[in-house]
Parts: sequence; C-alpha cells; structure tokens
Amino acid sequence: MTAGHTTQHPLAGHPRSLSWSSAVAASYAAASPLGRQLVALPDAVGRVLAADVRALHDVPHYASSAMDGWAVCADEPWTIVPAGQLVPGQASRVVTGGLIPPGATAVLRSELESVAGSELRTVAGGHPPRPGQHIRPSGEEARRGETVLRAGEVLNPASVALAAGCGLDGVDVTAIPRVGLVFTGDEVVLSGIPAPGRVRDSFGPQLPAFVTSLGGGVASASRASDSLASTIAAIDGSGTDDTDVVITTGGTGHSPVDFLRTALAALHADLLIDGIAMRPGGPTLLARLPDGRFVVCLPGNPLAAMMGMLTVVHPLLAALSGRPAPARTRVTVASPVEGRDETTLLVPFRLSDGLAVPNPWRGSGMMRGLASASGVLVVPAEGLTENGSAEALPLPWVGVTAV
Repeated sequence: MTAGHTTQHPLAGHPRSLSWSSAVAASYAAASPLGRQLVALPDAVGRVLAADVRALHDVPHYASSAMDGWAVCADEPWTIVPAGQLVPGQASRVVTGGLIPPGATAVLRSELESVAGSELRTVAGGHPPRPGQHIRPSGEEARRGETVLRAGEVLNPASVALAAGCGLDGVDVTAIPRVGLVFTGDEVVLSGIPAPGRVRDSFGPQLPAFVTSLGGGVASASRASDSLASTIAAIDGSGTDDTDVVITTGGTGHSPVDFLRTALAALHADLLIDGIAMRPGGPTLLARLPDGRFVVCLPGNPLAAMMGMLTVVHPLLAALSGRPAPARTRVTVASPVEGRDETTLLVPFRLSDGLAVPNPWRGSGMMRGLASASGVLVVPAEGLTENGSAEALPLPWVGVTAV
C-alpha cells in the first residue's frame, strides 16, 4: 500500500445522501497525494511534479551566438583569425548556437559583413554591433541551483524540455493511483446479443480507458457473482498492496441481491458517502477500508455509473495524484431545462451554434446521449432558464476548455 492517505474523514458513517456539490468536495477532501516516484523525462509529460526542479548548471551553460556571423572584439576594422582568444581588432566565424570565443564583445550578423581578404568590416550603410549584441550570455535563462519548475505543476512537453535543458534525466512525480476494478452481476454477458433478462457488459470495454483518462492506472480487473461471499472476496482481494482504489459496478441498491453495503460493513469500511442527491447516479457510494484503500461503488446502470465516475472518481483520483480539483466549464443553454426538488440533474448535452442543447437519451441505462455529448450540464433543483449560464462538466475525451 502506498503511503499518503488521510485519517478518517469527518463524513464517515454519515447516513444521509449528500448534495452533489458536497459529494464532489468530500471525494476530493478524502485523500491526499500518494508517494513520489522518479521517472525518466520521456515518461513525465502529464505527470504531477512531487518536488521542485532546480537547474543543475547555468542555462545556457556557455555564452553562445544568436546569429550566424562573426564574433568580434572591440571596434572595426577586424582581422579575421582562427577560432580562439580574441583581442581588440580581431574576429572569427561563429554560427547560431556556437560557442562565443573568449574576448568577443559582440556578433556581427552575416548580412552585415563586408570582407576584403582577411579584413572584416560592417557593410556600407550598416550599423556595427553594439557591445553584447547577438550574444546569449551564460545563465541568461537560469542560474545553477535556481528553481525552474515548482512541485504541484503538471508537466507538459515544454516543461520536460526545460528540465532536460537544465541537465536532468528524470524528475520526481506523484505516483499514479492504482485502481482495481470489480464487475458484479450474474445477469451480465460478455459478448454477443443477450437473451431476455440478461444484459450486455458495457463496463468491461470502457471503464479501464475511462479510469486512465481521469489519471488512474488499472492494476487489476475481476468479476464477482451475486453473493455476499463473492462480493467480499472480490473487494478484499482486489489488488491489495498493488491497489489504492477499488471501483465496483452494480449492487448499490437495497434489493435482496445487492450486497455491497453488507460487504463493506463486513470489511469494517468507513462509509464516506452513502448516496448522492443527483440523477442519474444517486446510489453511488464511497468508502475507505481499514488498510487505507478507497472503494467507489458505482450503480449498475451505465449512465448512472458514468455520472458517479465524474462526481466521485475524478476528484478522488485528482487528490491522490496531487492535482487540483477537477475544473468545470460554463455554457449557455439553448432552452429551459426543468429541475427536480432537492436533486442535481446531470444531463449530457451537445453544442449547437455555441449553445448547450440537452441530448434526448438521458435515462440512467442509456449511453447514446453521452456518446455524442460535448459535456454534462449540472442542473440545479430550480432548473435552468433559456439563454442562461450553466455549470458543466467536461468529458475527458472531448476538448472542452475548462475555466
């Protein structure tokens, strides 16, 4: 088990459904960043820095030319000499990025050169270079020991290149949360067309990729039959030392074949979230096992489970990764959207002429509306008005700019 989990959350054992916004906040507050690991620079893009990055040498570590041309010393005319120490009245050839020889005071650009034999002058009508012109001094970008990247930053290709330029081969980053998946449901078939009373598995093909897109890594995947013993065994043995979060699907209701609450109690788990006042996805649960692993229990209906992923799993993985809480967007709705008393509705929408239009397929078991969605509207109990501003959740597979 990787260190870094917090002690019991103050919501542990809370028997009431939380509001949607409280559930998001509670999920993020439940965890702290995992331990750090050293990764090579090519593998560091997208990771969160766990420690400041300091330059191991001056950047650049030598004075270099910003132009193709001539390194010159003092005033013209200059005598052209081979590369080496320059004294007043001498010049030697340099290229962009090339080492400035000792004694050089400026660089004359090739476009301004006038060469006659071994004598170099500025072309007629040109301006001789000012002292220091076109010379990139050593340490211009960073000095040795200077902090160039701060812990907590998400590394991008440019920041990785900066680390390389500062002499590093790898960086310390926060460990990626390891996720164990547990799929439940005796009625689930894994391929083909299901018979009446059976359902096709929609979680196995997409949940691993969804977890990865939210910043986690899938460490294991298993299936549990609809029995208390099988459910307990699947959660208790899901990855164990190799898992930080267990995500289950189905079994979050109160029917005779829904065993998750009983299984969590048998495992002495602290129940952090016992239902959320949202539709779909209200029966989503969040718990913490005595060994520190988190358990997120998603409803069995596909769209309900996806809303549970965005509401609970996304902020939880962000906290474990050392990332900021997931950002939200704002959109303008094309038409009124009716709310529901004391409940937040999560509605997939598409953008049409810059306006958010709710998709018609939004039942808890439907995936068609989410598959074509630009994002998910967060509809408060009072609803949304035509041309009103609304909060929305970005989807990790859609390029919606967060604010």
